[in-house]
Amino acid sequence: MGLNYYQIKKNVLRARKLVIKATNIAGSGHPGGSFSMAEILGCLFYKYLKFDPKNPQWEDRDRLVLSKGHAAPGLFSNMAVAGYFPESELETLRKFGSRLQGHPDLKCPGVEFCGGSLGTGLSYSVGVALSAKINSKDYHVYTIIGDGESNEGQIWEAAMTAAKYKIDNLTAFLDRNFIQQDSYTEKIMPLDKKLEGDDLSEMWKDASRWKTGDKWRSFGWNVLEIDGHRVEQIDSAIAKANATKGIPTIIISRTIKGKSIEHMEDNPLWHGKAPDSDIVPIINYELDSQFMIAPSIIAGDMTNLENEIKKCVSGRADYIHLDVMDGQFVPNKTFDHIKIKELRHLTIIPFDSHLMINEPVKHVRDYIDAGSDIITVHAEVTDESSFGEIHDLLKQNQVGIGFAINPDTELPEWSYKFLPLLDQLIVMSVVPGKSGQKFIEETHTKMARLNSILNEHNFSGYIEADGGINLENIGSVFADGARVFVGGGAIIGQQDVRAAIRDFRNEVLKSRRSILLDKAHELGGNDLVNKWIGLHIVGEKQEQIKKIAQEAGYI
Repeated sequence: MGLNYYQIKKNVLRARKLVIKATNIAGSGHPGGSFSMAEILGCLFYKYLKFDPKNPQWEDRDRLVLSKGHAAPGLFSNMAVAGYFPESELETLRKFGSRLQGHPDLKCPGVEFCGGSLGTGLSYSVGVALSAKINSKDYHVYTIIGDGESNEGQIWEAAMTAAKYKIDNLTAFLDRNFIQQDSYTEKIMPLDKKLEGDDLSEMWKDASRWKTGDKWRSFGWNVLEIDGHRVEQIDSAIAKANATKGIPTIIISRTIKGKSIEHMEDNPLWHGKAPDSDIVPIINYELDSQFMIAPSIIAGDMTNLENEIKKCVSGRADYIHLDVMDGQFVPNKTFDHIKIKELRHLTIIPFDSHLMINEPVKHVRDYIDAGSDIITVHAEVTDESSFGEIHDLLKQNQVGIGFAINPDTELPEWSYKFLPLLDQLIVMSVVPGKSGQKFIEETHTKMARLNSILNEHNFSGYIEADGGINLENIGSVFADGARVFVGGGAIIGQQDVRAAIRDFRNEVLKSRRSILLDKAHELGGNDLVNKWIGLHIVGEKQEQIKKIAQEAGYI
């Protein structure tokens, strides 16, 4: 079974937007902590958690306990997406008589724990998990605790109890975002190492400072440490936790408070603060503008693809693009599913298999079995019937569904019915199968035509730009609507792949900031531009955005 990568990401985006909507209407709430645990909840709800929204009290359901109860909007938004209640009910957050209070309440179907007083959720979870063992019940308890609430002694008492009774049907997540209500956790009660300045990157990136895992190990827990925003790392950690017997597991998830919204990220002010109404449309556009970088390994050493994969891993690629060419659909030949299967064990980073082959319907099962997380087939070698068969097979196996068109191909009308179901659309900006080509400039106008069709037919996937993408054009391609960027020679062909990926991200970030400033100016003129800029108080962001605004003539 695949990672279900794109479905998780799309549902996480949907949930984040609901958090913004709900807290804005309520005029209060906690978006920062809701966003830091967003991917954790996404993986649980849409991959692992056994539940039935039509029967919330199903006896054999898994239990999800939100100990950091102030992040209730994050829980409620995912429950709505999962079908427990209509998404419109999020508009009643924190209102008198609503089932959706400021903290989780048992009045809301599907809520397992009243998470008001911090520090108590793990103790409750230990009791529920122990009860399952005593009664020979086969359900798992997943608990999300905050790093701020780890100041509470009850957390550590519960940790000792879980280890003593070998409660291996309990998995805790520590949402390690380094911020609590008052300030940065390491300035109040350090779990790792005391933070002297305000640069959280010291804590996040420097593994020599991480002490929290040692604490939990000393209490007898199985400890896994991950990036809490990488879907594949969360997925892998949950699978390992579920397979661990004899001791409880804690997944220490390094996260970013307010993740996905620049002015909220790492900003203690957004622990418990609602966004203003005039800012919400800009936030929603920023949420829609999350992007990914995918190196194409065939641009490297084809005789040592194992090493190219390792460079992608050390470079922190979002996923890895695998160009499969059969020498028939395109003139060149690269590798097939056998090689992909050989490479799969090297990393858990998602594999994006781009099948430039004839009759893909005959071969797609091989690429599923090889470990592909996303599979894309071409319009030129499929029709409504064969693509329908491919779609069904990929969906059944939780593999991302991709569709690709060559530079001289327009979307066929038969494909329109599939657009709402697609996870990814690859728009080729070079002729496939030939190396060293430049980006075809006509792709910009093609993207404008495509956007109109995609919007009309409710496409909610990601547009992937593939071919000739480099630092000079990636910003304009982002502005066209692409959100995934395949880099060949401009990334994998560089000596320092991590630096190349970082440069790609920075160029996209500049383009996105420029578009967000345009959006602010369109909605509220220079006043809203200045208000938007003023929200960015962490690090050097404000000065960088000011410079873009000055160049645009807004300030």
